[in-house]
Amino acid sequence: MPLPELLNGLDLVVNPETLPLLERLADELLRWNSSRNLTAITDRDEVLEKHLADSLTLLPFARQARRLLDIGSGPGFPALPLKIVCPELAVVSVDAVGKKVDFQRHIVRALGLKNFTALHGRIEQLQDQAEYRSGFDLVTARALCGLADLLVLAEPFLQSGGRLVAMKGPEGHRELAALQERLQRDGWAVFLHSLKLPLSGAERCLVELCR
Repeated sequence: MPLPELLNGLDLVVNPETLPLLERLADELLRWNSSRNLTAITDRDEVLEKHLADSLTLLPFARQARRLLDIGSGPGFPALPLKIVCPELAVVSVDAVGKKVDFQRHIVRALGLKNFTALHGRIEQLQDQAEYRSGFDLVTARALCGLADLLVLAEPFLQSGGRLVAMKGPEGHRELAALQERLQRDGWAVFLHSLKLPLSGAERCLVELCR
């Protein structure tokens, strides 16, 4: 299924000029993956759906944000697609696997992306750095860890009034239910967004937590 149809299936509208850049991201990911094993997804249609379109389900949040932190971004998802479609968004992505960060930096150079920082390391190493602590109005993570653990990792980086959006599969409902009492006690506003990817029908759950 072509990328525009995938996005239409998710009711997402992007500037048509960004579509060739997104397509190039997919092509470069597959090219690098053949020798560097960046992702288990090797079919181009699946890359378009499960990396690009899936990442762009966060567009409604990214369009309201100024500075995004993507924790455990792997080869750059959702950080790179969001940056391509929202060029004014300042992005910091962090991953512990060097070859995946190398790929992100390659894409930044190849596509001429500005104000995108790909960091190699663990997110805990940034918590005490003044330029990052409480420095983001949007923090994201895709299938990184349990929601309770993610909250511990992400909270130091959120500005007052910022939001954390955890990208989950069907397990998101269960994880949120288990954490509901703690979230309510600590004053978090909670929103749950359920959707299905248009080609595979895979279930996705976006858990939005706001202070």
